[in-house]
Amino acid sequence: MKKTSVYLEEALDEALALRAAEEGVTKAEFIRRTLTGAVRGSSRPRPSIIGIAGPGKGSPDDSSRVDELLTETGFGA
Repeated sequence: MKKTSVYLEEALDEALALRAAEEGVTKAEFIRRTLTGAVRGSSRPRPSIIGIAGPGKGSPDDSSRVDELLTETGFGA
């Protein structure tokens, strides 16, 4: 294993320590796991959702009902 040093803002360092404690691992192990996931993942972030209607529930005219659908899902004004 190779040692690498990085400079972190204090708030980020504290957040890393908290997350590591929540997962029951050392901060170093949490950072290694997180970095491993980042480099193994896609080079382009994948969208977390494709549509608001859910799989197979949308219809071709949903774009004309965007305000109504947003209100139904709680995202409308």
